[in-house]
Parts: sequence; structure tokens; C-alpha cells
Amino acid sequence: MTRIPPSDRWPAATAFDAVPRPGPGLSSCRFDAAALPSVVVGQDGSCGPGIDAAGYEQRRIVAFDPASRARKPKIRATAMVFEDPQSQRLQADLDRLAPSDATVLIIGETGTGKELVSRYIHSCSRRADGPFVAVNCGAFSDTLAEAELFGFEKGAFTGALKTQAGWFEAAHGGTLLLDEIGDLPPALQVKLLRVLQEREVVRVGSRKPIPIDVRVIAATNVDLEAAVEAKRFREDLYFRLNVASVRLAPLRERPGDIPPLALHFLDLHKERLGRPELSLSGEALRRLAQCPWPGNIRQLENVLHNAVLLAPGPEIGVDDVRLRCEGHGRVSNVAEPLPCDVEGAVKALVARAVADGEPELYERLVRTAVRSAFDLADGNQMRAAESLGMTRNAFRTQLAHLGAIAPRRRPGAPEPGEERLSKPSSPHPALRPANLVDLPIGYQKFGTSGILKMRGAVEQRLAAHGYRVTWTEFVSGPQMMDALGSMQVEFVATGEAPPVFAQAAGVPLVYVGYDPPAPNAEALLIRHDSPFRSTADLRGRTVALHTGSNVHYFLLRALQAYGLTLDDVRIVHMQPAAALEALLDEMVDAWAIWDPLLSSAQIRDDTRVLTDGSGLVPNHQFYLANQSFADRNPEAVAILLDEVGKAGEYAALHAAEAARSMTRDLGIDAPALELAFSRLTYGAKPLDDRAVRRQQAVADSFHASGLLKSSISVREAVWSGNWA
Repeated sequence: MTRIPPSDRWPAATAFDAVPRPGPGLSSCRFDAAALPSVVVGQDGSCGPGIDAAGYEQRRIVAFDPASRARKPKIRATAMVFEDPQSQRLQADLDRLAPSDATVLIIGETGTGKELVSRYIHSCSRRADGPFVAVNCGAFSDTLAEAELFGFEKGAFTGALKTQAGWFEAAHGGTLLLDEIGDLPPALQVKLLRVLQEREVVRVGSRKPIPIDVRVIAATNVDLEAAVEAKRFREDLYFRLNVASVRLAPLRERPGDIPPLALHFLDLHKERLGRPELSLSGEALRRLAQCPWPGNIRQLENVLHNAVLLAPGPEIGVDDVRLRCEGHGRVSNVAEPLPCDVEGAVKALVARAVADGEPELYERLVRTAVRSAFDLADGNQMRAAESLGMTRNAFRTQLAHLGAIAPRRRPGAPEPGEERLSKPSSPHPALRPANLVDLPIGYQKFGTSGILKMRGAVEQRLAAHGYRVTWTEFVSGPQMMDALGSMQVEFVATGEAPPVFAQAAGVPLVYVGYDPPAPNAEALLIRHDSPFRSTADLRGRTVALHTGSNVHYFLLRALQAYGLTLDDVRIVHMQPAAALEALLDEMVDAWAIWDPLLSSAQIRDDTRVLTDGSGLVPNHQFYLANQSFADRNPEAVAILLDEVGKAGEYAALHAAEAARSMTRDLGIDAPALELAFSRLTYGAKPLDDRAVRRQQAVADSFHASGLLKSSISVREAVWSGNWA
């Protein structure tokens, strides 16, 4: 789904819009091509608050006016550009659909603008004054999907610390977008069908139905009819969702939209990056119009963003436009463009690579195909496997070879395909240990362990001592603790709160080390125009929080500093990826977050820090392992902590260099990463008495507030081994 990353939340665009036309029951939406910079359209509510239409350099645009942030409800700053006749016909269909409450199914490839079209339908409907809530069904784990959608009661499951409304209740009176509906677990499809039929939800752990008034829009890039035929999607749910369907054509089928979109993104990013003198040459614009754009509008925006960043200026030429569909990083007059069909493009690429003497070509092609499918599917293994025509088990095997997940292996048996694809880590296979010990490591993309993974040194060092490292990425600390408890991983790094809850739940963990404190690397973030001046102002307000994460303790302490408790605010459990959008859309009043997502939001001009952890919490990063693994492998623990210290030292002492090298992989702008790295602490060491007392204070605070059912002893979980 088209989603603006936290570090890059500037007006996105889709080519699916024209001037809003009146639908039944709606007054006319005006368009004035001569008005610059904009004419407010529907300011009286006719097409939803905050929607502007403008003739921007003679290109017709419908934009969500940034000035409308002062008016409620407001819609996230976006713009929708149209030029191609297909887009204009689609817009007419949307105007006819918008006034009704009919369920809409939006079908389109990734990056075609499904969420923006959903927002347009909402803004031109009678529900425009209600909330618009977008939920990615593919981001839910099977175990938490029901609780996320329908809510849960306190004590309904482990970690259900407070009663929490679900997304359906959050969208009451408005519109709920169920993005990637094709990824919804089968068991939940039955319950969703009942909700759509009965218009009521039952929270997990409750038997009391709660009436809801929600218009549902579903979006998918999956062929649901084929999924129904394959028994992966319920036919009755498909019919219930498909009351009205909207198909978004890929960008390659709408060539008339490419030039105005390109100029739109150029204007956005050159203003953002302080390069107002930049222009796009006619030759470069023609080259953009010729590209098939497999990544659609999202890819086009990324290409223009990259060009604005790297072009020497003042004009962006063809050599400054990096097109993946051309097969080379840069377009040149020497290299012939690749064919647009897959087989022809691969054949041409292989021919070039062979001619250039590229090494290990087969393995690199396989690795690139697997990794690309995995990334394009946003980490969904089933969808990625289907896109490559593979079974999920075969795809998992390839991911394990990449180190993206821990391999599944029977004791004493080689992994499927190991003899064919794996290669010795040393040029002398005879020197390689005969029986490698699997060492699965859990990491967060934005944590110190993520930096460790990117540097790549730890794998070679541990392989020389008989260990094979595999990596599994997690969104947050609580998820890593679950994996540690189920023996999916042996070693993790996380903040203060997750190990406390995990120890209370009986996870056999040990603290093997910790980093110095970094209190200013976590904070409460609010909108820049918020009237709040201190944490005391949050009484009765809504705070987005990833429950059980490292900022949970920080929020507790920040409230206690003003005589408040967690019960004095309304906590909304929210994944970090969705929280910034919710904050700016005024669905929540504050957001408790950590670096580098904090620094990414902090450098924006529409958010500000209400308070950080300075004087409130130490914010240590702890390194934890399964006790049995640590006791058996103290050497591996020592190597891991030595290497993670080196990774942290590199990022902290060379923040600018590290930020430039990692900005693409992390998807966060270099200035934000540099700020985060400058606050990074490093130098892991065994827990001393002071660290134990501080962590015990965390556990005691949670117990006193009722979030831990029983007290725990942190000291009992400190590893007795010696790695220093």
C-alpha cells in the first residue's frame, strides 16, 4: 500500500484525480485554474474539509491543504494529480461512489495509490467529518490480528494490560480502510464477515457486542478471485466486500500521468531539500515517460527524490535519473535500454554481466530475486513466495540462506538445497568446522544490532569459531522477547521494559550485558501546533504507545513526574510505522517513541518534543540471551558483545558517514540518522550493581502500577558467566 515513511512524509501523489465533481447529495466542488497557489474547494464541507484544487503551472491538482490542519477533521497532506484519460474516467467513478455508504474494493498494484484513493472517497462522502483509519492487514500477526481489529479486554491474553478498543471502534462514524485484505488470516475472515453483516464487534475476552457505524473500504494487490478459487480467501467475504470495485491501472498504462507527476514530485523535493533552482530537462522527462515503472508512483517519487539529492544542478538530465527498469544505475547514451518483458530483461542483464566478468552470477541472481520479492511483499513470506511461483517452504529455505530468517533444520540433517546453494565462508573448505552451531539472532532494523548486521563482520568472526549466524528481524522488543522464549532466537538487544515483562512471563532469559544510558534517545512527541506545554497537559488525552516496549517505562515516569499515572491517559497500542500518521491526523495527541524514529520525526517542522527521558529514565540497551545458550557458549557471547560495541562505536564516532551509508537500507533520511547516531551510546559491559538496581526499579514500578501481576528479581536473571 502507498504509505509515506516517517522520514519522508511530504505530500505524496497519485494520478487518480481530477477536479472533484459533485455527486448525488453533494454540492458542487469548484476548480479555478487561474487561482494561485490554490482555491479552497468545499471549504463549507461540500467535498470534505481541507481539500484544495489548484492550477499548478497549468497542471490540474487536487491537494489537501496544509493550512487546513487548524480545522477538524483534517486529512493527511496529500495531492492527487491527473492528466491521463483513464484517470479522469476513474475520478468520475469515484465521485459517483463517494456519497453512498457502500463497501468498496480497491484493486491495484503496489504503489498505485490505493490509500490516497480511499482518502478521496472518504473526503467526498457524508462521513468526511468522521475519522479515516487505515489499517494494514498484512502487518498483523495471526495471534494479534483479531485484537487489533476488534479490540480486547484487560487480561484477555498475555500482555493485555488494559482494555483497548480496536480499529473498527476507532473508525466509528467514519471510514475504515482494510489495506492488503488478501493477507487476512483465514480464521479472521469469518469474523470479519460477521462484523460486516451485523455491524457490531465483540472484543477479545468479552461477550458483549458493540454496535459500530463504519464504512469499510478494502484494498489489495492480490487477485482475490484467484485466491477464492485457490481456497485462500472466503468466497462469501469476497462478495460482501465487492459491492463496488475500483481497479487502479498501473502507471505504465497511464503514460499521460507521468510528466505531471514527475514535475509534482520535483517541486516537492526541491523545496524540501532547499534546491529551488533545479529543473527537469526535456530529455530526462521523455526518458521518465518511457519507463514501464514496475513500482508505479512510489518508484517514480523515489527516482525524483534521488535525482534532487544527487544532481549537480541546476538541471536534472538523463544521467541524473536512476531508473531500475533500465538495468543500470544511470541512463547513458552508451548502454542500450533493457527490454520491458521479464525474460528479455534478464537475458540482457546476464549477457552484460557475463561480458563484464561479474563473479558468482547465479547465486547473486537468486539472492536478488528472493530479497526483492520479500521486500516488495513487505516481509510477507506467503505473498512473496506466490509472486515468484514458489511454495512457502521453498521460499523460507532461500530466506534462511540469505540469513533473513532462522533456518528450520532437523538435528543432523542438512537444509533443503544446502548442497546446491551454500558456499564455504573460507577458500579452504577443509578448515571449516564440520558441525556448525546455529546461532539465530533477533534484531530490530533501527537498533544497534541492526547496525551490527549491516557491518557484516560478526558472521565471519563467529564462523571461524564454529557458529553459523542467521538473522530474524522484529518490529519491537516485545516480539523479540516472545521469540527468545520460544527458542526461535538465542540473542537479542532491547530496551528496559521488554525483558521485565518477559521475565515475569517465565522466559528463561539472562542479562549478558548493557550499554551506557541514553535518556534523550526517547521522547514524547506532539504536533507542532499542539497547545500542550508539559506532560501534565496530557491528562485525559490519547497517547500512542507500543505496549511493553522500552518507552513504556519512560511514559510511566514522565507521568509520575506530574503526579499522574497511566490510568490518567488513554493509551492506544500502535505499531511505530502507523503512529506518526495517527499523530499528524489528530487520531492521537502524543506519541512515545525512540531513536531513530524519534530523530526522523524530530527534524520535521510539524512535530516537536514535549519531553524526553533526561532526568526521568536511564534508557539502557540490554543484551539478552537464552540462559542455556549463554552457559554453553560463553565465547560466542563475548564475540557478539565485542562486535556490537564496535558497531556502536563506529556509528557514534562517525555519525555522518554511518548515516550516509545506511540511509537507503533503513529508509530514513541521513540527517535524521546522523542525529540519532550522535546520541548513541556504546561500550557493552556486564551488569554491575548500579545497572541491576536501575532495572529493578523499572520492574518495581510496573508491579506497583499493576502491569506486572507479581514481582520479579532482576538480579536472579543476571548471567553468572564471564565474557569480559
